[in-house]
Amino acid sequence: MSGFYPSSLIGFGHAVPKRQVFNAEIEAELGLDHGWIERRTGIRSRYWVGEKDCLTDLAAQAGRMALDHAAISPSEIGMVILATSTPDHLLPPSAPLLAHKLGLACAGAVDLAGACSGFLHALVLGDGLVRTQGQMVLIVAANILSRRINRQERASAIIFGDAAGAVVLAPSGHGYCHLVSSALTSDGSYYDLISIPAGETLMTMRDGRTMFAQAVRIMTECGRKVLHQANIAPDAIRHFVPHQANARIFDAVASQLQLNNAVTARTITDYGNSSAATIPLSLSLGRHQYHKGDLVLLTAAGAGLNGGAALLHFNGQNPS
Repeated sequence: MSGFYPSSLIGFGHAVPKRQVFNAEIEAELGLDHGWIERRTGIRSRYWVGEKDCLTDLAAQAGRMALDHAAISPSEIGMVILATSTPDHLLPPSAPLLAHKLGLACAGAVDLAGACSGFLHALVLGDGLVRTQGQMVLIVAANILSRRINRQERASAIIFGDAAGAVVLAPSGHGYCHLVSSALTSDGSYYDLISIPAGETLMTMRDGRTMFAQAVRIMTECGRKVLHQANIAPDAIRHFVPHQANARIFDAVASQLQLNNAVTARTITDYGNSSAATIPLSLSLGRHQYHKGDLVLLTAAGAGLNGGAALLHFNGQNPS
C-alpha cells in the first residue's frame, strides 16, 4: 500500500577488514619521506582485505550490525540498497547476495554505483521509498578499493582503503534522526578524472588538482543548498560528516561553509578513503556523540562527477 509515512534512521553499523596498513609500508614502497602521506592527506592508516575476502561479506558485517542496533527482525526489511563501486561481480548484482547472506527473504535488492557520493544517493532514494511504501530499507555502502588501486600510482595508492557502513530507515517518527533536506548533483564534463576503464581492473586518477578543486566546489555548493532549503545558519551545525576523501578537501569545504573545524568528523586518520562507505562509517563510529536537537551535515563528491549533501536532525535519545 502506498501513501505518506514518516521516515527516520533507527540503526547504524560499520565494518572494516582485519589488516590495518600504516603509512610507513606505503611510503617505503613509493620512496616517500616518513610523514609525507599524513601531511598531504590526513591519513595515518587504512584497512585492506585479505586475499579470500569479498565485498558482500564485508557489507554483510556492517548490515548485520545495523540490524542488531535497530533491534529488528530481518523479515521487516523491504528493500536493500547496496552503494558500491567494487561489486563481487559485474553481473549479477551483489545486493541480492548481500540480502541472502543477511537472511532478508523476499526483500528487494539493488546495487547503486554512485562512486563516493553513493551513500547520499542511496539515503535520498531510501528515504523516498520509506515515505511512499511504508517499508524498512537497509542501506549499505561498501567498497574494496585495495584491489583497484595501482600500487605504483601515488595519487591512489596512498589514499584508498576498504570498509563498509550501514543504516536502517524505518517508517517511524521516533527513530534517532531524520532527513531534513538534501541535494544531489552531477557534472559529466569531468567524467574521466577518476576511472576504471571497461575491461580493466585498476583505477586511474588523471588530474588530482582538478579533482581536488571540483570536489571542494560540489561539496560546498550542495552543502549551501541544503542549509538554505532548511533555513539553517552554519553555526547551527553541531556535526559535519563529509566524505573522507582528503583532509585538505573537507577542511576547505568547512571553511567555505563557515563551519567550525571542531565539528568536522575525521575518520580518515585511521580508516583512509573507502569511497561511498566513509560517511556511514563515520556516522556509526561517532554515533555516541549525537544528542537531541543536533543537526548533522553530510557532503560528498566523487568520480562522475557525482555529488550531494544531506542534513540530518537528531530527534531524541543518543543512538550509542
